[in-house]
Amino acid sequence: MNKIMQREINLGEYKLGDGNPCFITFEAGPTHSGLESALKLVEEASRAGANAIKFQIFNAEKLVQDKKQLFTYSILVNKEKNILKEIQEPLFNILKRRQLSLDEWKIVKKRADDLKLAFFATIGFEEDLIFLQELGCHSVKIASADVNHFPLLRLAAKSKMNVQLDTGNADLKAITEAIRVLEKEGCNSIIIHQCPSGYPADLRSVCLNMIKTLRETFPKYPIAYSDHTPDMVNPIAATAMGAKIFEKHFTIDKNLPGPDHRMSLNEEEL
Repeated sequence: MNKIMQREINLGEYKLGDGNPCFITFEAGPTHSGLESALKLVEEASRAGANAIKFQIFNAEKLVQDKKQLFTYSILVNKEKNILKEIQEPLFNILKRRQLSLDEWKIVKKRADDLKLAFFATIGFEEDLIFLQELGCHSVKIASADVNHFPLLRLAAKSKMNVQLDTGNADLKAITEAIRVLEKEGCNSIIIHQCPSGYPADLRSVCLNMIKTLRETFPKYPIAYSDHTPDMVNPIAATAMGAKIFEKHFTIDKNLPGPDHRMSLNEEEL
């Protein structure tokens, strides 16, 4: 079988695609709890040698209608013995801990710039997309839940930023339609993420062979892998299978309260 050559795309000063080094993004969106911890995570990512750091920009009031709606998750209380403790708290409270003001996001972006880290974020609303443009970001991430949110995809395509698309539970037909919508609006700088669902993801849902399928189906675009498993094996395997970018959650402390900390890498593991 002939090797599939993918289009080389630019993301700021970086070139991504076949023939270029793997691009490493550390995801800090679900693992910070305010400005101070967000800045500390930026510094940790830089020390570890990452290329980029990603956050999630949102307004909790717009996302959660019922502020008393409970969310159940497990936290790690003993890493060596893998002992977990079940926690239940309002989803609104979880998201509110991660919500920064626009001025605070500007501070985080500047720290990333100073440390030569690419900064981008997952967004869900038009005003968040506009804010990323104002910050001077080169890329925007679209969550897997918004693969068929065509109005948002059209706005992202028109922004002239690189668009990173998570796939999650979307089938190939839905992914193809999302790419068609982006291309129709003139976007030709796209990264497609194989992104298993679940936090943490069940190993049976990872399906690394999908990377090969995505490379064959969309030969113009780099294929990435967003990992939600607790260890470091899958990103390495995904890279060997042709993923040119991988994204991995990381945290200051695996034992902190929140759904994502126990499946994230800590400073030593970075």
